[in-house]
Amino acid sequence: MEKLEKVCAFLDEAQTYYLATVEGDQPRVRPFGTALVHGGKLYIQTGKIKPVSKQLAANPKAEICAFKDGKWLRVSGELVNDEDRDVKVAMLEKMPSLKAMYAPDDGNMQMLYFKNARATFASFTEAPETFEL
Repeated sequence: MEKLEKVCAFLDEAQTYYLATVEGDQPRVRPFGTALVHGGKLYIQTGKIKPVSKQLAANPKAEICAFKDGKWLRVSGELVNDEDRDVKVAMLEKMPSLKAMYAPDDGNMQMLYFKNARATFASFTEAPETFEL
């Protein structure tokens, strides 16, 4: 669990990470800022009406990358949909600004957790640190 917490803390401190997905044969990248550890899993959040949700439904393989203070983090794996209301509530409690756009029962809020994931911390001055999540 300590490695999972380290990953989430880095994402929180960086504030913005970039999520890469695929649409057909075209890579798609966009900024995100949601990250949560809940029940031993790393979650991100989006809206079901967004293209990213449709891209992940077609191909759940994804990667995120964040950069802060000369170091970066990459997490790659599959993103799995989770309809658990408790996870949605936990994300809204952690990030109250989302309440202006989402609610646990709105039919739009989507929680996704990483499965079969690998995280790598890297920089230009240190050896990479890679581990499974």
